[in-house]
Order: sequence, then structure tokens, then C-alpha cells
Amino acid sequence: MKVTAVETFAVKGLSSPLMFCAIRTDEGITGYSEFGGGRLAHGLCGLVKDLSAYIIGKDPRAVEAHYIQMLRVSQEAYGGATWQAIAGIELALWDIKGKAIGMPVHELVGGPTRTHQKVYWSHMLSYQIGSYEKLGTEPIRSYDDVRKVVSQAAEQGYDTFKTNIAFPGNPFTRLDQGRSGPHDQTLTRETLNAAVKQLEVMRDEVGPDMGICLDVNQHFKADGHIRLAKALEPFNLTWMEFDNLDAKSVRMVKDSTSTPICTGEQRLAPLNYRDLFELRAMDVCKVDVQWQGFIPSRRVANMAELYDINIAPHNFNGHLSTFQTMNLCASVSNVKISESDPVQIPYRDELVTELPEINNGIVTISKRPGWGTDLNEAALKKYAV
Repeated sequence: MKVTAVETFAVKGLSSPLMFCAIRTDEGITGYSEFGGGRLAHGLCGLVKDLSAYIIGKDPRAVEAHYIQMLRVSQEAYGGATWQAIAGIELALWDIKGKAIGMPVHELVGGPTRTHQKVYWSHMLSYQIGSYEKLGTEPIRSYDDVRKVVSQAAEQGYDTFKTNIAFPGNPFTRLDQGRSGPHDQTLTRETLNAAVKQLEVMRDEVGPDMGICLDVNQHFKADGHIRLAKALEPFNLTWMEFDNLDAKSVRMVKDSTSTPICTGEQRLAPLNYRDLFELRAMDVCKVDVQWQGFIPSRRVANMAELYDINIAPHNFNGHLSTFQTMNLCASVSNVKISESDPVQIPYRDELVTELPEINNGIVTISKRPGWGTDLNEAALKKYAV
């Protein structure tokens, strides 16, 4: 079997394009992947095209060898978007290998460790605030509207959801939406008050047993994260999630509060997680299969196990992303919970041939070969950026 062609697709998403890769072979098997961050769509497509020169004409089933080769030939552009592009190719190679052997990817690496995986409802309220026009829903204009939205989690069987900080208004806005001027990663009194009020309303609506996560991304410096985490302690969060590349700062936040800390999604490959692990700087480790690939994601999960830490896979894209993430979950033994987006672009279901089976916040791990679904290339082209 030989690789004959590599193709990428950028599809319109809610806030940025969804990225897909197809690798074709001379035996008629096509491997698919969902990968990377769509805000860099043009660059990622170009990087995949450059990297494809190292696999065209080769046997696609030597996945580890191809992964290492791509890392080595791209050493002048270490990390970041380069590694996301490598992930696009590596993930599609795994799909080919699984289909060729007739097994799901997790079976190829010692799985399954589980048949089902609990997931949380991600971007609860956030998409309804930031993308209501694309979703065809009404804007959020009051805390009564907030209550109506968050009540959907329990109604649909989820026991945990994740949200972002929202500012009251007509309509409401998100922290990263509609703010004038730089905030220099400073936690203002306005922002702190908005976060406390939002969590107060949410906790009152869903009761004490619903898990609530708050993701504040990279919006604040460590001092702001400390103030925020301490202020939110009464609401018994599942975790506060944030991004910070300085592991000592993350540990400083963790030591300051009883609110559990989740971080790591910015880190790509095991070496770049090591300082977080050695400092025990987090309670839960974020790992994104789509951003770094299946091989490094499994290595990060196994590293986390050595340091007695569970992972929480980062997964907020299309359905293929969910299938890839579930294969990771089925191949490791330390998953706290995984991310899932029930609300997304209205045509997301059209992009794949099989939908993930999700009931009451539980995903059934697919036993179909490869990732468990194929892409509908006609739909990818129909909704192309």
C-alpha cells in the first residue's frame, strides 16, 4: 500500500474554520482526520502540503516512523502550527491503518480500556451568547435567559458543563467578544463581579450536584487567576481552567485556592508538559488530540499517570474530533471526563457518515475500523471557507 495524495479541507465553523485532512492510497483506502486550530487555516493547509512530500509514495501503515520523520525534518519550525499540521497527517495515517486491519484505532494500541466515556457539555451559554445568529437562536438578554440555557444540561442528561465568563447587557457579551481596548490580562473588578454573579445564578439554577467548570483561557495573569479562583470557591467548581505557559505561576495559583485547577491544552508533546507534572501544578491535565496528534497525546496521558494525574481531553470541534478523542480515551487508563459540544454549526452532522452515540452525557466507544466514521467530502466542499 502506498500514499498517493494528501488533501485538506477548511469548513466554516462557529468562530473559526474546522480543519480536515484526507490521505488517499493506491488500494482505495482513504484515511481522514480532524486537526489543528482553524484560525490558522491557510497556514495549516500549506504546512500539510509541505509535509505531505515525506509520505507520498510511502506505506502509510508505518505511522510512528512517519511521525518521527515529520518532526525531524521540520525542526527549524519547532512546535505550534507545524505540530498541528503533523497531527493532521498522523491522525489520518492511523485511520488508514485501522481500516486496513479492520480494527478501531484504540485496538491497535492495547485498548479498549473502556466501552463508554462520560463527557461534559462544553461552551454552555458561550455559543448562545457569541454565535446566536449562526445558531438561529435568540440572544441572551437577562439572567433569566441564562437560567433557561443552563437548565438544558440536566434536561439532556449531562451532570457537568463548562462555561466562560459573560458580561450582562442587551445582549450579553463574552470576555473575548466586544471588549474595547486591551485589558493587559488584568482581572478588573467588573470582570470579577460578572464572573461571581454568573456562577451564583448558574449554581442556584442547577443545584449543588451539577458539575460546573469555568474556562478563563489566557485572559489573566497569575494574580488575577488567584483572585478569581478564591472568589469562586463557594460555588464548588469541578475546575477552573486557564492557560499559562509558566508552570511555576500555575503552581502558585493551585496553591492559593481550594478550587481545582485544569490546564495544559496549549502544551504540545510530552516534553512540554514535564514542568507542569514535576511541579504537580494542576489537578487535571488538558490534552488535545487534534492539536498534537494521537501518538503524543497517549504519551502525555501515560506521563500524567506516572504523576498520579487524570486527563480531560480537549474536544470542541466536529464529530470526527469526538471519534478521535474517544479512541484516545479507550486507549489509556486515566481519564477524568472528556469535552463535548452538543451545540455547534447547524450542518455539523452532514460532515460525517456516522454520528457519535451520546446518551445522557455518555459516549459509546465506536468499534468500527479506524476512527469509526468517514468524512462526507461533498459536504466539506459545500461548506468550505
